[in-house]
Amino acid sequence: MKRRDFIQYASSSFFLPLILDGFGAKAHTQATTPFMKAMQELADANDRILVVIQLSGGNDGLNMVLPLDQYSTYTATNFRANIAIPEAKALKLNGAAQTGLHPAMTGLQTLYNEGKLSIVQAAGYANPSFSHFRATDIWQTATDSDKLSGSGWLGRYVDNRYPNYPDDYPSATNPDPLAIQISSISSTVFNTASITSALALQDPDAFYRIVGDKPNIIPGELPNTAGGKYTAFVRQQQTSSVAYAAQLKIAAGKGKNLVTYPTQNSLADQLKIVARLIHGGLQTKIYYVNLGGFDTHSQQVEADKTTGAHAELLKDLSDGIKFFMDDLKAQGTQDRVVGMTFSEFGRRAISNGSAGTDHGWASPLFIFGNAVKTQMIGKNPDLKDLENNNIKLQNDFRKVYASILTDWMGASETSIKTILLDKSYDILPIFRKGQVLANENEISKSNINIYPNPASIETIIESDALARTNSEIMFTDVYGKSYEPAANRISRTQVRLNVGNMPTGKYFVRINGGDETSVKALIVAR
Repeated sequence: MKRRDFIQYASSSFFLPLILDGFGAKAHTQATTPFMKAMQELADANDRILVVIQLSGGNDGLNMVLPLDQYSTYTATNFRANIAIPEAKALKLNGAAQTGLHPAMTGLQTLYNEGKLSIVQAAGYANPSFSHFRATDIWQTATDSDKLSGSGWLGRYVDNRYPNYPDDYPSATNPDPLAIQISSISSTVFNTASITSALALQDPDAFYRIVGDKPNIIPGELPNTAGGKYTAFVRQQQTSSVAYAAQLKIAAGKGKNLVTYPTQNSLADQLKIVARLIHGGLQTKIYYVNLGGFDTHSQQVEADKTTGAHAELLKDLSDGIKFFMDDLKAQGTQDRVVGMTFSEFGRRAISNGSAGTDHGWASPLFIFGNAVKTQMIGKNPDLKDLENNNIKLQNDFRKVYASILTDWMGASETSIKTILLDKSYDILPIFRKGQVLANENEISKSNINIYPNPASIETIIESDALARTNSEIMFTDVYGKSYEPAANRISRTQVRLNVGNMPTGKYFVRINGGDETSVKALIVAR
């Protein structure tokens, strides 16, 4: 079988076990997509990281984000009396007296009250599917419910801009995996029109075997059968994954967790790995993790309605994110990371007779990180205005995608329209204005050279724009705060900056010269 034929055959959601560097792991045939290449090339101006947390099974958002302003309806006998969280147990949110959180979610309550959590109310899409597989596919491909696509929304971003992956990867300039998924569930979000490939670790144990923290598992000989030969071919084609194993080992060796994570929490186990790799300097741009078990048709709660299967899941979610954020804060990397949660659908507003909930429509999702500005997008769903017992849609989930692409990743309006299948979506005011990144068009036109970069004491800014009359340099941090480091001109096109007294971190150098503006990132590190 020729490599090109194999790639075409193995595209979309095809998924096979693979031995990565001799250890038990999995690799999607979608593991290092052109999207990741795009994110890596954008890293000169954007060292930001996105963490996606999938809540598999369809989360009951109405018992997660509590409508305190409608509790007489919420707790009514013909509504949710058999699973309703007692009002006195609801966790209060600063500045949002009408809304509370499930009592198991103390970690996310703290993040909200610190201004680091945004709740996007009633997210979903029109004419919803209640099939787990189809609904997940819609969220990952960003299609309408009556459309199909073999590519994911992030894959299309890259396919439009960086179409020539994967022949030259990994490389000297891009040695790290550009996306990592810690999950055995295949994701189509990174699929492009031609090839998909994302480094996927089956579970945390696979990671620890790869980096040498657990004993190696040596695979046996493959049988001399068609299946054995095909598996051998897959292994051969995934040489990039083997190469990436070395990078994982290096980053894992350099990085360490600076907080003690909770035990027996599968999400915390995954986020612990993400934090360690970030601390170790791995340049991976996207991490994708999964927390399953949200298909709570029965026995969602126990006699004490604040406990039960759903409460345990929400505690795992809340604790996992809170300890992850604490770890990033201890590292000093918290400004670089934004995370989002999603579930393929919500649950019905009215509970069933088995102390559970059935597949439903809209549900809240979370955005977390220091970049958050608006903490409540939308309002509590109107429990007296349902559609077939379903919570009505307020926010199309693609508005969230558009907002992340624009204000966190720095994508252009033209690119976003392509990514979201020629449709335009409003940008939600999720992120603080100072966090909005110069977009990819602005960056790609940059004619600024900065060296050394990162810098510790001094750096030189070089640009032809400096030779123009009335040119000016603006120097800001990621929050939009302006700085004026000591500077002296050393030539018509060069300026030396003294950054010795600047706090370590990420800054943007913007040169306005005539009708042109150029932007480039500068890292101050010691």
